[in-house]
Amino acid sequence: MDQIAAMRAFVRVVETGNFTRAATTLNIPKTTVTTLVQGLEQHLRTTLLNRTTRRVMVTNDGALYYERAMQILAELDELDSSLSSSQTQPSGRLRVEMAGAFADLIVVPALCDFYQQYPQIRLDIGVGDRLVDYIAENVDCALRAGTPGDQSLIARKVGEMAMVPCAAPSYIEQFGLPENPEDLNGEHWAVGYLATQTGRVYPMEFRRGEELREITPNYIVSVNDARSYVSAALAGMGVIQSPRFMVGEALAKGELVRILPEWSGESIPLYIVYPQTRHLSNKVRVFVDWLAKLIQSHRAAGL
Repeated sequence: MDQIAAMRAFVRVVETGNFTRAATTLNIPKTTVTTLVQGLEQHLRTTLLNRTTRRVMVTNDGALYYERAMQILAELDELDSSLSSSQTQPSGRLRVEMAGAFADLIVVPALCDFYQQYPQIRLDIGVGDRLVDYIAENVDCALRAGTPGDQSLIARKVGEMAMVPCAAPSYIEQFGLPENPEDLNGEHWAVGYLATQTGRVYPMEFRRGEELREITPNYIVSVNDARSYVSAALAGMGVIQSPRFMVGEALAKGELVRILPEWSGESIPLYIVYPQTRHLSNKVRVFVDWLAKLIQSHRAAGL
């Protein structure tokens, strides 16, 4: 029996909740996973998992073994990585999640540069702001806007997004220009940005020097996608507060107009997050470093 392979199979079954998903994430047949776990139980002379037709449950011995196995596998991966990093380039599949607008406008246009530096890494980019089950879906890391609220994730700040309040000329022609942030919950309308996790519209934050105001705006439409958010503003549906990189071209063309010039939107931090149980491999490290430099270059360009 290959004990390391058996340990990896057992850990994936525990993390994903069943043998089928574990086999999928390990890219091996389900029968192989079953054989490996059964062999591990025979070797240890104990039952690690209780199986029913509907679910897999970890026994007390299984829970103890899982914790130690995770530590051993992480240390083994770290050892392999430290010895091989000076001899070979990072390689393998890297699964990343990020918002569609950031992928389309920032990351994907620069990927040729990443590939030239790391030609042996295969990137799988999942697009969207949805909640991710990092373990079950075998996601290595995600780029997320805002301070992470999930304490089970490790987060590294890689930059910030400058936020710009703006509206379409057609909206301004109909409703006029707001004179202060409070107008957005008075006589003016905003486009609401819906938080996927809570189902509530995000408030807007405005800063002038040391003064910070948080406004819950009136809205007649809300969306949960950044590109749809900008599209609604372009259609004259209300004021938005958008990352500069998304509206810079529309502002230059006059399709959107900067409003409340004395006020700036509060910058939103950008984080790379990954689960505490997931070893931060060299391929993840080099991608995070590359992404941080990419974001900094866009910030330096005023985007």
